[in-house]
Amino acid sequence: MTLTEHPARESKKPRRKRLLVVAALVLATLAGYAVWTNVVPYTLSASIEIDATPDEVWAVLADLDAYDEWNPFIVASSGTVAAGATLTNTMRDATGETTFTPTVLAATPGRELRWLGKLGPGGVFDGEHAFLIDQVRPGRVRLVQTERFSGVLVPFFRGQLHDNTLPQFGAMNEALAQRVDRG
Repeated sequence: MTLTEHPARESKKPRRKRLLVVAALVLATLAGYAVWTNVVPYTLSASIEIDATPDEVWAVLADLDAYDEWNPFIVASSGTVAAGATLTNTMRDATGETTFTPTVLAATPGRELRWLGKLGPGGVFDGEHAFLIDQVRPGRVRLVQTERFSGVLVPFFRGQLHDNTLPQFGAMNEALAQRVDRG
């Protein structure tokens, strides 16, 4: 009986095992990154105090059809301001206009409007936008506009979000305050 050695076959096993280990490490790293970008969101926030009642601020905020008359940030909006409804919003910032279709998460008159917009499937680039109305004293409210961005692409756009989107929050808040004053 003759025994024949096959050194080429034996050397493929350790190489294949190394490739599997490297692939597993890459996948684990990507999975960890995906989890991290969704657990640690990037948040933008701008607030303003307005001489108005919560209902007066809500009336302007919830009148989507009039956004094109006063809003420099969300220049067009349509849909129903109700939890579960889908809105169609056109947003303008320094990079141009973008239309998106967020789902309303909360619509509490005089208190809160909140929606969730997604670019692609969830976890890629999600933005939970909120307008919170808090009465500071009778006849004066604080409007806080925030957005929590999460998803695997968000870290690559943090600078753009800060430089291009955050100023639009302030511009919208100011314009909303002027619109309430005009009544």
